[in-house]
Amino acid sequence: MGQGRFKRVCLVAVSASMLGACDGMPSEGAEAPHSERGGIGMTPPAPGVEQSPALAPLDIRRSLAVTEKSILARFNGRRVFSKLAADNGGAGFTPEQLFRQLWDTQNPAPGQPDLPGMPHCTDQGNTLNGFPYVCRPSEGGQARPGSVINLDSYAAVGLYNRFDLAPVDGSHCGEYRIVLAKLPSAPASRNFIIFESVLPNPRPELGLEGCRPVASFWAGLSTDPDPTSRASKLESFYFTGLPGFAPVVSMNHYGNNLGSLGQVRTNQFLQGGPTAPPIPWMLREFKLVRDCTSQPSCTLKFVPATVKTNAFGGLFNPASTDPRASAFRSHFVTQVASLAINDLNLFNHSVPDQFNAAQSDSQTRGGVDDYLAQFGPGPSPFHQAIGQELARVGSTLTPHDIVARAQALSCGGCHQRNNGRPVGGGLTWPASATFVHSTENDDPADPSRFAISPALRDQFLPQRKRVLERYLQAGASHP
Repeated sequence: MGQGRFKRVCLVAVSASMLGACDGMPSEGAEAPHSERGGIGMTPPAPGVEQSPALAPLDIRRSLAVTEKSILARFNGRRVFSKLAADNGGAGFTPEQLFRQLWDTQNPAPGQPDLPGMPHCTDQGNTLNGFPYVCRPSEGGQARPGSVINLDSYAAVGLYNRFDLAPVDGSHCGEYRIVLAKLPSAPASRNFIIFESVLPNPRPELGLEGCRPVASFWAGLSTDPDPTSRASKLESFYFTGLPGFAPVVSMNHYGNNLGSLGQVRTNQFLQGGPTAPPIPWMLREFKLVRDCTSQPSCTLKFVPATVKTNAFGGLFNPASTDPRASAFRSHFVTQVASLAINDLNLFNHSVPDQFNAAQSDSQTRGGVDDYLAQFGPGPSPFHQAIGQELARVGSTLTPHDIVARAQALSCGGCHQRNNGRPVGGGLTWPASATFVHSTENDDPADPSRFAISPALRDQFLPQRKRVLERYLQAGASHP
């Protein structure tokens, strides 16, 4: 995992071109980092660092999760899509067309006439990565020019500091997120778009130390009592950039780079109307790429991608006949030790992209994305192999505990399926706020803010605070 004490280091073999603003499609076979766990957030503290006094008290709701409505008013959907369209020099799609193109991916081909040649759910026979990718015409309806749900129907409900996802080597500076939610005033049900920018390190030769201005920026928000001042600082960070740093919102930070770093995710629950059958909450992932095949004009477009750290549920079925099932089972056994770590913030596993699903259903019990239902009661050689590995690492967890933990780290598991369910070792997975962690509803304790989930409030944000404090403390101890 590396060391918990952060020092100035010099990297010898990091290519800056992998992290800078570069045009073109992601490289073939490139794997994005963990969407939720990774980097220094998975690194245990060095002895004594955890006990060091903080340089200044960090306010979680200022420095890690910003949901104040007065601040978020500057981060609506039109502002984000307009910045991306402007990054492309005004060529290709307008902000409205770019928004509509995102949702046209949920429709069968050929889609909207003014969005020709774009990806659709039927492109590979309703599959992606060889796994099911269903059409979602309820959300796809937003692609129509006259849709009542449009770009102006989306407002920001949260800004999130994910400095904890910065790699130990400092090859980038973590993720910085904007959660857009369909306004409750707009018709139909709920829908969310999450922009997850990976911020390049402009000084990769300094390693993680090159990211210190970013950590200091977020920490400094805790001591600024003025919401208007904090709003201006965050607006500049996201849309202009800190000195020497690119802005967070950039067409090159959501997948349009050689490392395929960054992503846009959706949490979809638009229904087809009062007489239509209900459809489950669905989570999906996209890369924003710049397509220059029709040069000199280049077009930004959203391309459906696999959902990361999210193995296709059917691969957990010991009776699966999928040609990848045997390789998946062998790989999964190698992940048992990291899943057996008895800490809700630290257990983890990696999923090679060949096993990642195309979508994640967070609702249907017993369905293909219900890992435990697919795994079954056993016994089977797969159950036995996991049990043997648990015995080897000295864990008292059961194979079902390990699969429950893998499910908790999937999109659907984290957002709803594992709510309040045991994951072994006396641990219970904390609850979302009904399918989401960043909501469009008022915070009962402070109506000037949007509410967040109990899982974020009580479990994950305190851990991210500790990670940021350790980094800042270690830097102060080792100038």
